[in-house]
Amino acid sequence: MRRNDKHGCGSAASGMSSTGLTRRSTLAFGVRISAGLGVATLLPSRLLAQGAGDFGPESHGMSIFGDLKYPADFKHFDYVNPNAPKGGEIALQVGSVGGNQTFQTFDTLNMFSQKGNGAAGMGLIFDQLMAGSNDESDSLYGLVAKSVRASADGLVYRFALRPEARFHDGAPLRAEDVVFTIQTLQSAKAHVSYRQVLRWVESASAIDPLLLEVRFKPGRSRELPLFVAGLPIFSKAYYATRDFEASTLESPLGSGSYRVEKLDQGRSIVFRRVADYWAKDLPVSVGQGNFEHIRYEYFRDREAAFQAFTAGAFSFREEFTSVIWSTRYVFPAVKDGRVKRDVMPDGRPSGTQGWFINARRPQFRDPRVREAIALCFDFEWTNKNLMFGLYKRTNSYFENSPLKAEGKPSPEELVLLESLRGQFPASVPAEVFGEPYSAPVSDGSGQDRAILRRAVQLLAEAGAKKGADGQMRLADGTPLSIEFLEDDNTLNKHTTGVVNNLRLIGIPAAIRVIDAAQFARRVQEFDFDLVMRRYSMSLTPGESLRQIFGSEAAKLVGARNLAGVADPAIDAIIDRIIGAKTRGELTIATRVLDRLLRAGRYWVSAWYSAEHKVAWWDMFGMPGPIPPMAGSSDGAAAALWWYDAEKARKLGK
Repeated sequence: MRRNDKHGCGSAASGMSSTGLTRRSTLAFGVRISAGLGVATLLPSRLLAQGAGDFGPESHGMSIFGDLKYPADFKHFDYVNPNAPKGGEIALQVGSVGGNQTFQTFDTLNMFSQKGNGAAGMGLIFDQLMAGSNDESDSLYGLVAKSVRASADGLVYRFALRPEARFHDGAPLRAEDVVFTIQTLQSAKAHVSYRQVLRWVESASAIDPLLLEVRFKPGRSRELPLFVAGLPIFSKAYYATRDFEASTLESPLGSGSYRVEKLDQGRSIVFRRVADYWAKDLPVSVGQGNFEHIRYEYFRDREAAFQAFTAGAFSFREEFTSVIWSTRYVFPAVKDGRVKRDVMPDGRPSGTQGWFINARRPQFRDPRVREAIALCFDFEWTNKNLMFGLYKRTNSYFENSPLKAEGKPSPEELVLLESLRGQFPASVPAEVFGEPYSAPVSDGSGQDRAILRRAVQLLAEAGAKKGADGQMRLADGTPLSIEFLEDDNTLNKHTTGVVNNLRLIGIPAAIRVIDAAQFARRVQEFDFDLVMRRYSMSLTPGESLRQIFGSEAAKLVGARNLAGVADPAIDAIIDRIIGAKTRGELTIATRVLDRLLRAGRYWVSAWYSAEHKVAWWDMFGMPGPIPPMAGSSDGAAAALWWYDAEKARKLGK
């Protein structure tokens, strides 16, 4: 689980963020399957066209709707330099700097249990059955598994493993290791985000050392087989003598292209390239993992992080702070060309960013109250005065994508909406049959009187009124007050405007900043009024939607349904999305979901920007712009760029 983009930019990632790989992610180079997000894909549909009980032909890859870009004999991904030199170091920053990071420090190298704050980059040490490409929205290609076959009913998948796959200690990686991985991540020892998805796996077995069979339960989600294909693979022998659940600073045994070389607890962690990495010549690996070292430096203070970059303490930075991007990149190294800057397009959905309102709490259960709270955020003033006009208002949960609902519902959307209204009349308001809800555009004054009057009117409609002391009280007499929970001061200026407007309409509001560990605990336990968060969405959303918006997740401690969305119509349309057979069906159903969520007023929507603002010390080579579907800018740089010794020499590096 990752933190919101807190710093004036909406382009964080579903894969590597500016933290690199956090504890909830299972990514390595070229892999965009996130166990926390449940983003995954299915086999080509031709493999499911066989008779009952039969298996389709072997395939070198998997994708949701069968549209693989790369053929079976491809040599490397188009966006890499297959001749990139190896060596040198890239240093990245973590904490208080932007993106979606959860933690400003780390105290464990165990990414997979609920104990402790995991270190960045740990996904680099693990391999998966299959690896993703960064120029397709949802495709995987063979890594540990050289091929895969599926039964006609899609409930049994068989992965043929490569005999040369091995762990860092030289032990062979075999089917029993994958079986152990799946069973362990299904157990109570693993983080809830894994357990919730893998409950639909009926069994995993090793038919022989190089043939894995995974059986799924009827009704499983469309992307579950590829979620499994994207899981990190653990060594069964290694964990025979260790507690999988324990918080530890011992690096787990992996099989990936990097291993942990050294760490300074809570401050930095360094990974070293595995020179004899068993998969280095596979098409999914060629041209990637070029740095000898990848280093992550942690910063609790934003200003300290920026000053460290200007001094060359780390070498790549994605800038998430609009004021810094607009005014601070004037230090000598920028002026003389030693530090480069660029703005690169981000082709992924810009995601959902905002202050999520905890609808579990009685005072926030009425959507009219939630809308009134949201009306107190003057985006136009904030964007102009605090963010240099660089951003757009987030209204949709699927901004910057064809999944966003726009205009009145199409005939296909109306069919779904009518069906839902017939089943769940109380959950489908009339407004979803018209234009989708968008926040009103203010006059930019910071205190738009007309909008604030509308907020007061909504509260009155919900039965609230001001008491003799001027404080707004709910219909039962309960005083209405609001606390914005944070773990640093980054958003104070942005939030202060909301706080002031809430006070104007009689709602005492405050910002509470607590330490990172306490913040993480309170968010996991849903002990907050409002909290800022950003979720990145896939162009092929699936099981992740249940985790963020599903009724079951609303009750699970540690789940990502922060707003406490618990609505049968939303559950039903998520099921429809997960079961979509074509991309067209998926798009229509997701637009309906967007309409329902926007009608629910579950957040104070924030801002986004469909681009990466990046800066780096000029000692790297690169094959081209960041691929459009890359997890993040720093993840792409660490995976695809390379150290240029001549440039570094000129810099004195």
